[in-house]
Amino acid sequence: MREKVEAALAKVRPMLQADGGDVELVEVTDKGIVKVRLTGRCKTCPMSQQTLRNSVERIVLREVRGIKAVEEA
Repeated sequence: MREKVEAALAKVRPMLQADGGDVELVEVTDKGIVKVRLTGRCKTCPMSQQTLRNSVERIVLREVRGIKAVEEA
């Protein structure tokens, strides 16, 4: 499961990196919760929660069956 989540994050990573940020996978829980850490400029951006929901979570949920949510660690 972790490998599938990493592959999904790789699809969103170029967009984040273009703005000076990135995303790091922290954990995939047994309950289908993905915990990530936004880094770089994304860490301090006032729009980080919107980025997490509208970009990171949307792609992970679409790409990885069994994932229920993406949360910031």
